[in-house]
Amino acid sequence: MRKASSGLTPEGIPSLLLTGLGTFAFAMMGCWVLSTVFFILFWFSLHFFRDPERVTPTGKGLAVSPADGKVIKINPMEDPFTGERRMCICIFMNVFSVHVNRSPVAATVRGIKYFSGKYLNAAWDKASTDNERCAYDLEQADGSRWTMVQIAGLIARRIVCRVDEGDALTRGERYGMIKFGSRVDLYLPEDYAPAVTVGEQVFAGETVIASQAENEDSK
Repeated sequence: MRKASSGLTPEGIPSLLLTGLGTFAFAMMGCWVLSTVFFILFWFSLHFFRDPERVTPTGKGLAVSPADGKVIKINPMEDPFTGERRMCICIFMNVFSVHVNRSPVAATVRGIKYFSGKYLNAAWDKASTDNERCAYDLEQADGSRWTMVQIAGLIARRIVCRVDEGDALTRGERYGMIKFGSRVDLYLPEDYAPAVTVGEQVFAGETVIASQAENEDSK
């Protein structure tokens, strides 16, 4: 498994070097307009590729959000691995969101499936089936199966996967990112129910996004 450093994603280093060098070079030449443009791009890159630490809940039977963003849909949808209709929570990330993705539960990566596709607006329903995307089949110790899908959006052009089949993930552990505006769909096992509502803002590795039925009964 290729782990990320905290504070800043390694994928952002090239952008920061390029924009930082451009800022310095144009300032040295006295081209203040271009220097300002590159400085703004440097600041945007620094903001976009941030990777803050998160405090992950430790309770039993909980799943955390795999992405930062806004919940735009909670509906049964067709699982890309099995073809079965399962409850799915869709999270839209805009360009100002943290784009590092995290595992919702402690699980083993049983499968990774990449789909080439279009770059439609990630908030559209068609994005789940038509856009470029990468799906992950996760299995918990008790046999529960989860599916996470990274979906490239209108601006996004690169999906980053940092795990391989057979890797074990802890709850809230980083597994990848998507560059620029995008979306993550999370398909729940039958015994889990959504713990969020449409329109709610969630944070990867921190917000409880679903809970097990027996956990709900004990509240």
